[in-house]
Amino acid sequence: MTAPNTSLRDLDEAVALVLEHDLVACLTVSPWLVKAARRKLGRSRVQLGTVIGHGYGAQVLSVKAFEASKALEQGANQIDFVMNGGALVSGEDDTVYNDMLGVVDMAHSALAAAGVIIEAESLPLDLVRKACRLAERAGVDQVVTSSGTATAKHAIGLVPVLRDSVGPRVQVTASGRFRDVGDALAAVEAGATRIAAVLTAEMIEAIGEGLGAASTAGAGGH
Repeated sequence: MTAPNTSLRDLDEAVALVLEHDLVACLTVSPWLVKAARRKLGRSRVQLGTVIGHGYGAQVLSVKAFEASKALEQGANQIDFVMNGGALVSGEDDTVYNDMLGVVDMAHSALAAAGVIIEAESLPLDLVRKACRLAERAGVDQVVTSSGTATAKHAIGLVPVLRDSVGPRVQVTASGRFRDVGDALAAVEAGATRIAAVLTAEMIEAIGEGLGAASTAGAGGH
């Protein structure tokens, strides 16, 4: 729901989909759709998320903070923001940390969750691990492998790196171009607690069946 030309009709279809399937934890929409999405979701338990700093995360903190404040004001309760990767590779750890902290504190003050999108596919693994440590220190609720542009294969491969770099309190979201149910389940097996992808009803149902089968198999082993 963050594609360049996402329409109100697309939003209607997405809301109907998430309300029908309990497996969907959060509907993420473009910032301009947050207000309409909140109205359509009503009192649903489904979280409403949006992405701040979309692109490369290079916006200054005041701009990200303004974006976040407007999204929260209009009803978002999950704020995911793109990390400033340029600052990270430049060794400007304080800039990266303060950027994270500013958005996290704003989200938490509004009782919303906050996640950082690391765009890990384009970073050396040592910097991915450093980004995760900074994110956990800043208090994020989840770390995300990418803004959705990475392949499923890359997302799956990066999940263990993120999982091993943060404590159990922090969720790990595998985000990418998931088109195959097997890939989504592989990401979960690798340690992801959430999958961020454009999902169809058929994929959601198949993932649910796959998770149920895995749970049953695990229970039978005890």
